[in-house]
Amino acid sequence: MIARTTQKASESVVSSDQAIQHKFEHLDLLWIDMIQPGTDQLGYLREHYDFHPLHLEDVVSRLQRPKIDDNPDSEYLFLVLHFPVFDKTNRLSLATEVDIFAGRNYMITLHDGRYKPLARLVKSASDERVRSQLMGRGSGYLLYRIIEVLVNACFPMLYRVDQNLDRIEVGVFQRNAQAMVQELSFVRRDIISMRRIIKPNISVVRSLELRERTFLHVDEEVYFGDLTDALNKLWDMLEEQKEISEGLNATLDSLTSHRINEEMKIFTMISVLMLPMTLVASILGMNVPLPFVDNPLSLPVILVLMVALGLGMFIYFRYKNWV
Repeated sequence: MIARTTQKASESVVSSDQAIQHKFEHLDLLWIDMIQPGTDQLGYLREHYDFHPLHLEDVVSRLQRPKIDDNPDSEYLFLVLHFPVFDKTNRLSLATEVDIFAGRNYMITLHDGRYKPLARLVKSASDERVRSQLMGRGSGYLLYRIIEVLVNACFPMLYRVDQNLDRIEVGVFQRNAQAMVQELSFVRRDIISMRRIIKPNISVVRSLELRERTFLHVDEEVYFGDLTDALNKLWDMLEEQKEISEGLNATLDSLTSHRINEEMKIFTMISVLMLPMTLVASILGMNVPLPFVDNPLSLPVILVLMVALGLGMFIYFRYKNWV
């Protein structure tokens, strides 16, 4: 049940089992925000608004991709948008869904409460001056401001990815490649996830820009075109980060291969240098009569010979620039 007030520009908060609903009024515009909408909230929407049943089902069902639906008969717009929320435990950006019903004199937002920028925007609407700025120019402008906040909140997440890539780049060339392999894997997975979340929103917002809807009372091409540009900028940043991560991955593979080759070269060189010494020791270890065996100087002579053979081979390898 929604607590109503008789004054304009007022707010009321209603608690239910799993949702908190905020209601703001300014002039003839109503903004309702629902967190984790459930049966009670959907019942309220069915009772007070002529929304299509499939749209109400979409509110409680998990949609895989953003979408936009027009209902010209009832003069409302239904939007489903996805935005990334960073999970610090898994170091991965996960999608959170924001559903929006936009009509001539109302705006209804529904979400799970995880997207903090939207929660802060709703909280700021409690201030009369902020509420006047947000809602004083009609539902179309309020829709623009809501999506603008959602889109702009993605930029700090991409800046964080840039910082991680810079840190990985420095670590790669400080002989810390092994640790950087895992770090780069986390960053690449995060980039892939954000690309999957953000890209479908571009076509949805572009649809807002290209089609005129008189009930929104806003210049769609100007305002929603600005949002399309912002989303395209996000996508360009993700494309650049994808290329950088792929370049760093190729560099890591190359450096790792080079270091493995260097280590194998050292081990091979040691084996080759030991080969003549092993050969001499094997011959002398044969159970056959050998000259000078009874000579007391035989052992020192043999040791000097073995060292000389190894040293000679090392000098030859250096001459050939093999070591």
